[in-house]
Amino acid sequence: MPEADLAAAVDDVLSIDPEEFQSAVDADAEVIKSELRDGTFDNSQAIVGLEYEFYAVANPADDPWTTGAEDGGTLKRVPRRLLELIGFEKELGLHNAEMTVSPQPLNSYGLAAQEAEVNARLSAAQERTRAEGMQLVSDGLWTIPPEGESARSYLTDSIEDRGVRIASNMSDSVRYHAMANTEAADDVGLRIDAPHVSLQGDTVMPESVITSIQPHYQVPQAIDLPTYFRYALRIAGPLLALGVNSPFFPPDLYDADATAEDILADGWMEHRISVFETSLNPPDADMGEGKVRFPHDLEHVEQAVDRIARDDTLVPMPVDPGNGFDDEFAHFRLKHGTYWRWVRPVFGGGTRSQANARIEFRPLPAQPTVSDSVAFQAALAGLLESLPRVEHPVADLDWEDARENFYAAMRNGIDADLQWITNSGEETTDRETLYADLLDHAADGLQRRGLTDTEIEEYLWPLRQRARHELTPARWKRREVKQRLDDGASFEDAVYGMQRRYLERQHDSLIGGSFTDWLDDREW
Repeated sequence: MPEADLAAAVDDVLSIDPEEFQSAVDADAEVIKSELRDGTFDNSQAIVGLEYEFYAVANPADDPWTTGAEDGGTLKRVPRRLLELIGFEKELGLHNAEMTVSPQPLNSYGLAAQEAEVNARLSAAQERTRAEGMQLVSDGLWTIPPEGESARSYLTDSIEDRGVRIASNMSDSVRYHAMANTEAADDVGLRIDAPHVSLQGDTVMPESVITSIQPHYQVPQAIDLPTYFRYALRIAGPLLALGVNSPFFPPDLYDADATAEDILADGWMEHRISVFETSLNPPDADMGEGKVRFPHDLEHVEQAVDRIARDDTLVPMPVDPGNGFDDEFAHFRLKHGTYWRWVRPVFGGGTRSQANARIEFRPLPAQPTVSDSVAFQAALAGLLESLPRVEHPVADLDWEDARENFYAAMRNGIDADLQWITNSGEETTDRETLYADLLDHAADGLQRRGLTDTEIEEYLWPLRQRARHELTPARWKRREVKQRLDDGASFEDAVYGMQRRYLERQHDSLIGGSFTDWLDDREW
């Protein structure tokens, strides 16, 4: 969309009356609660879904990573026509591409179909993007800026068009641009604030430095959503601890007086969490406070509806009329788009027969390979199948402990001291005991859905290996950087070298491989 048209579209959005929009949201919320009471959102099919984000980097040769090349890997803007050709959706930054995987039944065929769909679409997309001199990367946070640019300028460049602030490198989504131009803009951080990193922007573009996977799990009876939600909150910290994959920022974002030793000593294992929170929360909000946060437990399903409806509205959006079932609550659906919680409820369905209540699980960064991403999808689904049915006592873990687990995992990854209650009722912080209990129940849930022992082992093997050997992508990255520093490299060269090694290893294993293939046990 041309900048002039984008500015006009933002002006149109800003003219929407917030009180009228909120009144429509409140009315939609009553529609949803009425349908909940009628059982419309009950859907006994066990369905799982997945959203998978990527970013693009330069791939200047036919096969540059197999030789350990020291060039390439710079961030690339993806032409909009190319996104359309490969069937991916735009995300926040021009460098982003998102795949929404078709929902499938939670059984042997459904999980296999989802993995096959990701592999098929990604393989075709990579073939097409390589012809354009770029490749898609599955990673938690990019570290090499576009060629000839700094990460700081890329994330903060903007222009003003007729009083409307437009981010230069952001997709032409009107909602994203409108956030920096509303009266509520002061309630959005527009910044990155992490150990030894401070970046202030004037749009939400800083948030585009991160990418994620977002599994979905559909609950059979909507009235039971709070029970499933309670368990999802308690497994969020342990699963995040296994999945951490963003320990470094682009080097030019670090404070000028920060040394490599300071960064390694004070940095967190999963900076994606803090980036999302500080980019979108008020500037004076503490970690874990604001619109982006670890949510509280739910007492009843209608409370989930009320929380979404009553959440602060940053950008009232126009509603396009439609004939689908979820168009009956279209204003609510738009409001949900900025209901930023690390675990959040979703009410949707294009038809009444497809209506469902589900849980969207948002803590996980994008992983080194497809099989690792699907492993988390399978583990989440298996856990939410098993834990409520066996009435696992971890439901009694205090909410404050579950929240602290989450932020401890953000800071320390697999080394975090996490609180857990085993199936036998034992309170423990022992890592081996926790993950044995967690992954055994993930296996139990998958078995309940008809998967064979062999299939279960294949899906969960990447996570069992991480837990058993205390290996995560973030730890791999830190090790790569430290080795380069020990060999005399500058911090910038060490980070760039790590990132190019990541790309090299992913080139051979993104489809059909596993992160465990990257590791030599003798070296750990």
